[in-house]
Amino acid sequence: MSMRHMVQARGGAAVVVAAALALVLTGCGGGDDDKSTTPQKTSAAPSGGNASAPSPNGGQTPEPTQVLATVSGENGITMVINSAARDAGGFLTVSGQIKNSADKDFTGTAPWRGSELTTGGESVAGATLVDKAGKKRYYVLRDTEGRCLCTTGVSRVKGGATIPFFAQFPAPPAGTTEVDFNLPTFATATIKISG
Repeated sequence: MSMRHMVQARGGAAVVVAAALALVLTGCGGGDDDKSTTPQKTSAAPSGGNASAPSPNGGQTPEPTQVLATVSGENGITMVINSAARDAGGFLTVSGQIKNSADKDFTGTAPWRGSELTTGGESVAGATLVDKAGKKRYYVLRDTEGRCLCTTGVSRVKGGATIPFFAQFPAPPAGTTEVDFNLPTFATATIKISG
């Protein structure tokens, strides 16, 4: 067989294999009604912000309906906390929104990552919870590679924009129903725990 015929035969075989593989993968795919319990990591870049805010529950981030606290930061930045929920496995996830009511971009997000060394750049890893009754301070959890279990990629908040955030902590004891949440440059917010 000449070299030209070998190349054509191999090219034809590659097309057949690719088509068969595509057919198999299509047959294995699920529809939108798939109720798989495996969490999927999502990343959303909210309009006007520079943030990656994966949903802690693996699904789409629901529209916030409850406001636990609203606290002011610097230069027109406001933080609204919508949820402080206990999760299976002994975690507490705090989520909400950071709003920039000013006309110009806010770039003072570096303090939000805290002073503890983490990988992943700008984030809200500097957030803490304080259980005053139990006299304990809780820090944002990290994965085995040192990345925070929180919103990352927050290098700025565009003027007039709102970005979602979340931070996951070890859960305080079941008897603790209220904690103080703090993110550097914002006032401390006292919030109620659900679940």
